[in-house]
This record gives sequence, C-alpha cells and structure tokens, in this order.
Amino acid sequence: MYTDRNFKTKKALKEAVAARLAYLAAQKLAADTGPMTVGAIIGAQIRPANPVTVYQPGPFGGNPPTSGRIFLEGPHYPEPHRWWSSAILENGEVVKVG
Repeated sequence: MYTDRNFKTKKALKEAVAARLAYLAAQKLAADTGPMTVGAIIGAQIRPANPVTVYQPGPFGGNPPTSGRIFLEGPHYPEPHRWWSSAILENGEVVKVG
C-alpha cells in the first residue's frame, strides 16, 4: 500500500504522523479545557496537520481497510522503493508507524 503523500523516507512519514497526533491531542485539550489562545498555540508550536491516509493501486486496489495493521512502501512507483513499514490504521488514518 501507498500513503496519500509520496514520502521519500520512512522518517518523513513518521514525522507527519507524529505532527497529526500532536495536533489532535491539542484539539482534545482545547475541547476539554476551553479554547486555546493564539499565544499558547504559537508557544506549543502546534500546526494544523492533515491526516495520512492510504490507498492500494492496481487491479486489486479497491477500498483500503479503515482499521488494523497494514504494510506500506515508498516512495511511489516508478521510483524504486527504498523503505517498507508496518502501520496501524484507525478510522482510515495512519496513527502508528512501525
């Protein structure tokens, strides 16, 4: 499977997933404690981050799973693959990279 973005390294994928999780944690904190101020957001260096989703190209593509363990590879074809990884999906979004 491939990710929706063409990550050149597994490290870049992990950083994107970590940024998304940090953003979601900040949103949850804001919902629990009230709205965060601009100063708090800038101080915490929290930036909006898009979810990392996956797809399966080719004739067997169809709809990818929405939760569970999957296996990823990159960069995208036609470049030669340089990294492979397992990942955990929740609600169609990558939440952990192995």
